[in-house]
Amino acid sequence: MRTVYPALMLSYGKPGPIRDALEGFYELDCFDSVEAILQHPLLEHFKLVLLDMDSLGPEQILAACKKLKDAGDSADIPLVWLASGADSLQYRMEAYEAGCDDYILKEDQHSQQELLVRLDRVLFNKVANDQLKLQLKQANEMAFIAMSDTSDLGVNVQFLLDVHNCDNLDELGMRLFQALNNYGLNCSLQLRGRQQVKNMEANGMSKELESTLLMECRDQGRYVDFGKRSIMNYGDVSLLVKNMPIHDEKKYGAIKDNVFSLLQGAHARIQALDNLASLELESQVVKRLADTLRHMMKNVDESYQTVMRDIAAVVDEMAEGIESTVQFLGMDEFQERAIQGIMEKGIADTGSIFNQGLRIDDGLCHLLERIDAGLAKQGDTSELYKLLALLPSGSDDKLSNGEDKKAKS
Repeated sequence: MRTVYPALMLSYGKPGPIRDALEGFYELDCFDSVEAILQHPLLEHFKLVLLDMDSLGPEQILAACKKLKDAGDSADIPLVWLASGADSLQYRMEAYEAGCDDYILKEDQHSQQELLVRLDRVLFNKVANDQLKLQLKQANEMAFIAMSDTSDLGVNVQFLLDVHNCDNLDELGMRLFQALNNYGLNCSLQLRGRQQVKNMEANGMSKELESTLLMECRDQGRYVDFGKRSIMNYGDVSLLVKNMPIHDEKKYGAIKDNVFSLLQGAHARIQALDNLASLELESQVVKRLADTLRHMMKNVDESYQTVMRDIAAVVDEMAEGIESTVQFLGMDEFQERAIQGIMEKGIADTGSIFNQGLRIDDGLCHLLERIDAGLAKQGDTSELYKLLALLPSGSDDKLSNGEDKKAKS
């Protein structure tokens, strides 16, 4: 049976629809002011704070968010903005800067399942982060002690050496977090390979809002600064730093310079992993292609032998026909037509047999054209997958003749 979690709602309208949607999942206490929430004697026991304030403007809502996050008793309670009206990257960034853990639009709220999934994810992230907080603190303290005598350059060089041993995006992300710990940074990371996008946190699950911001800001330039946070982009890597030292200009610049070199190394490894995956796929294609061509050539050889036998049979038939007609070589009109008919039939049969051989050649040419198309664009795996699906996978598979292959394609 599901646990019913206590939650607070700051609302200036009627909370009826939201209350109904969350009935049996969350027990809502509704308030009409931030002050009333902060005065609640059991504030620390609530698991979520929902903001449903359609009647106020964005500036007032953001002010309410910051006030809740600045208060000691409510600072650690996840904050969810139930928004209406226009949606934009700017709204999401401002909501995140104000302390919101998620930003849910009205059209998503109308679906009870969607609303519950989003709220449950926020709650699960909070529980997971709380459980890992102590372990993370201890691990960070040990890491800082171990790296206290190591320069920033040494950390970066070590990362660039270690990164070549990473076999997947998960391992690459964890090594990058280990290097970032040297700078005391709290970060969210997004790695974008050709086959998958990986959103990662050093101490828990990735958050929906942070992942969205990283994806939407990936093409906004090398640095996207807002408040104490900075998004750093390089190629296939985006990093959200949540605690930039904006009041220490020297440290601020040093962090940007040093972290940027780490992102360059991570981007290079992502490209290498993508290329390795493409080479592996190309290897499978070439292996299967060799097997397919071997069987095709075997079939061509058998077909050639059949063609030659059929031609010989036609010639024999022509010879027999002429021989049986020789006795009539008084060469009257009937004899002439008979000889002419035999010859025409032989020519037609020979042409038909050779056409069968041409269709076999057409099948081979068609396959070779598909191979050229699949291997023409290096790094483009879509054509390789199509070619791999076209080729038989087993050595005992039989190829269809050229006419059937063209019909299938």
